[in-house]
Amino acid sequence: MEVFHFSEQPYPEGWGQGLESLRNTIPNALCDPKIARQIYMERQDEWALCDELGINVAFNEHHCSSTCISAAPEVTMSILARITKNVQILPIGFQIANRPNPLLVAELIAMADVISGGRLQVGLVKGAPFELSPANSNPGRYMERFWEAHDLILKALSTRDGPFNFEGEFFHYRQANIWPQPWQQPHPPIWIPTGSPESTAEVARRGHNLVVFLAGRNLKKLYDIYKKTTVEMGRPMPGPEKFGYLSLCAVAETREKALQRAHDIHGYLRTTTIISEAFMNPPGYMSVDGNVKWLRMGVARGRAGNHYPATMKDGTVINQATATMEQLIDANILFAGTPDDVYNQMCEFTDHVGGVGSHIMMFQGGTMPHAEATDSLKMFARDVLPRLKERYPSNPAVAKAA
Repeated sequence: MEVFHFSEQPYPEGWGQGLESLRNTIPNALCDPKIARQIYMERQDEWALCDELGINVAFNEHHCSSTCISAAPEVTMSILARITKNVQILPIGFQIANRPNPLLVAELIAMADVISGGRLQVGLVKGAPFELSPANSNPGRYMERFWEAHDLILKALSTRDGPFNFEGEFFHYRQANIWPQPWQQPHPPIWIPTGSPESTAEVARRGHNLVVFLAGRNLKKLYDIYKKTTVEMGRPMPGPEKFGYLSLCAVAETREKALQRAHDIHGYLRTTTIISEAFMNPPGYMSVDGNVKWLRMGVARGRAGNHYPATMKDGTVINQATATMEQLIDANILFAGTPDDVYNQMCEFTDHVGGVGSHIMMFQGGTMPHAEATDSLKMFARDVLPRLKERYPSNPAVAKAA
C-alpha cells in the first residue's frame, strides 16, 4: 500500500464574506498575496517533510477559487521534483479538456519526470462543471475533447522515432516532437479520477489507474465495474495497485484531539460546494443518466443544496458538508482518531472494498494549522504507515508498469 498526502492549498481567509459562491465570481481583492505566499510555503514544507517520512505527495488544479489556490499543478510538481528526493509526486490532475495546448502538458510532464528521476505519476481529470465557465469550454463535446487531449498527450510522451502529425477534431499539430522524453518508459503511470459507472468502465478499457474521491463504501461498486470490464477486455484481473481512494485523515494521541483536527480539515467539505448553482450543471456536461440520478435524489446542486452525499454502514445517507465527524468516520469519508483507530478504520475499509493500492489522504485542509498538520503527518508515518505496509505490501514493479 502507498499513501499520499493531499491538500487543495485552501485560502480560508477568503471565506465568511457572505458571498453566494467561493468559486468563479469571488473577487481576488479578498486575496492578500502575502497570506497566499505563506499558504504555499506551508504546504510545500509539509510535502518536503513527507519526503523524510516516506509519505508520497499529491495536489490538484482549480481556478478562480478561495477553496483551492493551486491554479497550476505544473508549478508545484516542478518545485517538488527538485526539493524532494524519494517520494512519488502525483498532480491529480491536469484539466486537459480546458487547456488549449495538450502538447505543452506532455512536455511539462516529461520535463518534471526527468528532474525527479522518474518519480512522477500523472492524473488527467475531466474537471468539475464549474471549471468550464472560466475556461470558456463547450460542455456539449467536453468528454470528446478530453479523450482526444488524452490520446495526444500519451502519444507525445511515448513517441521516440521523430516528429508526428496529429489531426483531430479539436487539436492539430505539425512536427509534434517533445523534448526531453520522459524518464519512465513509455510514460509515467496515468491516474484518472471518476465517480460514475460509465467513466469507470472507460478508464478500465484504457487500462489506467482509477482513483475515486470521497465515495466511502460505494467505492466497491466502482471497483467491481473496473474489474469486470478489465476481464471482459481479455486482461488479467487487476490488483489493488490499480486503485486509489481520496479521503480525509486526522491522527492525534487522543481521539478528542484527532476529532478537533478533523473538524478543521472538514472546513474543506463545508466550503467546497458553496458555488452558484448556475455553474454546477452546464447543459451537456452531465450524461442523461447522471441528470436523472440527481433529479431522482431530489437534491439541488450548488449553493442552494450544498449537498455532497455519502452512505453510512447502516444505509443512512448523510450530507458530507453538515455531517458530524463520527458520521463521516462511519461512512469512510474520514479516517480519524488515535493511530490504532486510524489503522483499524483503514484496514476495515480496505478489506471491504477489496483492496486499495494507494490511499490519497487530506492531512491538511480547511482551517487546519500547519503545525497541527505536521504533527498528524509525523504520527501517521511513525505509528500507522509501517503497519499498513506490512499488512498490504506494495508491488512497485506492477504499479510502475501501469
